[in-house]
Order: sequence, then C-alpha cells, then structure tokens
Amino acid sequence: MLKSTEIFDHFSKRKGQIAVLIDPDKSNDDITLSELIKKAEFANVDYFFVGGSTVALEEFLHVISFVKNNSTIPLVIFPGAAHHISQDADALLYLSLISGRNPDYLIGHHVHSANEVYNMDIEVIPTAYLLIDGGNKSSVAYVSQTIPIPKDKTGIVINTAKAGILQGKKLLYVDSGSGAIHTVPFEVIQELSELNTPLIVGGGIRTKEQIETLAKSGANVIVIGNKIEEDIDFLIDIKSYIANTTKASSQPIK
Repeated sequence: MLKSTEIFDHFSKRKGQIAVLIDPDKSNDDITLSELIKKAEFANVDYFFVGGSTVALEEFLHVISFVKNNSTIPLVIFPGAAHHISQDADALLYLSLISGRNPDYLIGHHVHSANEVYNMDIEVIPTAYLLIDGGNKSSVAYVSQTIPIPKDKTGIVINTAKAGILQGKKLLYVDSGSGAIHTVPFEVIQELSELNTPLIVGGGIRTKEQIETLAKSGANVIVIGNKIEEDIDFLIDIKSYIANTTKASSQPIK
C-alpha cells in the first residue's frame, strides 16, 4: 500500500521550520509534557520529534501517546533503536547512520523492525543521518560506537551526504549530537542545501540568532532539544523568530 508523503512534503516546502525534540528519557511525566505542549503550541512550532539513544519502550510509547492525544502539532519519530516505532505517530524518520561504519545502525536495526514498519499505516521517510563532531562525545556516538565526522572536513560531509542521496535517501539529517558545544558549521549547511534534498539540522542550537543563521544557510527544519529541556521559556524566543519569519514571508514582493 502506498503511504502518505504529507510530512515529507511539508519538510520540503520552506526553510527555517522548527521541531522540538522530546527525549522520553528526560521528559516523560504528564506534568512536564503538558507544559511543553502548551508552550510549544503557543510558540507555533512546526513539529514534535520524539526519540533518544537509550529510551525504554514503555517510556517511548507513553510519550508518543500522550503528545498525540494532547496536541495537534505533527509528531515525528526520531528513532534510536529498532523498537522505537509506533502506529500513533504521523511519520517515522527511517534513519541510516551513514557517517559511521557500524552495520547495526546502517541496516541491522532496520531488519529487526522492517516487517512491523512495512505493515504500519504510517509515513516512513528514508533518511541519511550524519553525525558531525560537536565538541563533546554525544550519546549517539557512544551508543552507536561510531566516530562523528570532524566539523572542519566539509568535503567528507558533502560526499557522505551525496552517497546517501545516491542510495535513495529522501532526507538529510545532520546532527552534532545531544548537548553539543558547537552547531554544525553554517557553511556546511549552505553547501548541503545546494544538493536539493530537504535538510534537517540539530545539535548545539541555543540562540535565536543561530536559528536565523541556519535558516538563511538553507536548513529546512531546525531541531531544538537540550536548550528547551534546560530553559523551557526559550520557546518565547522561538515564538518571536516564527512570528518574524511569518511576517516577512507575507510581505508583498516589490
């Protein structure tokens, strides 16, 4: 059965969209989730991403169910393992960690979940996932036992992304990892955006100015996680960014 491409099409429409990443390891009680949903809706964010590197199935499913039942914001799974799947989400990023050479994260987890995912009525988006050095050892690097691409090796990043596209991946996701000190360099984002494949960027994003620069550099979706966990009121800055972006896009062309 052919599956919807609604979320992928929405990713593709414009630059500078915002996704709030919920890690069920850190945010799984109903009070915390309710506050996050309320403030994310106030900010008019575009998506919730749900996932993490070490998330237990029970917590993962609870967060998916709670968010879906209490918000109209599209819900996208950002899986860290084969069991991170749910029929209740709107879409699943079917990630292959192509920056590393660990076969479990290139194809192994996919084989374990393939039959279940294949029979789900959920949008599945083949995604090339590239981990870029963010100045610390991220959870993804530790759990996957892979080495991130050095942030100054732009040629390696671009060639890896091209390889993913040639393999049939429809989406690029470049990430400097949870708690990163540095974002993926803006010049790298600019070059990746020229590959004409929708681009998601995450890791180390802590200011509205960084969001604005990533959007101008060509990122379709900008993912904010740790900063909101530390300071939920950062969503007020995100609301300001989104309002200004919406206002600018509605101005008539002169």
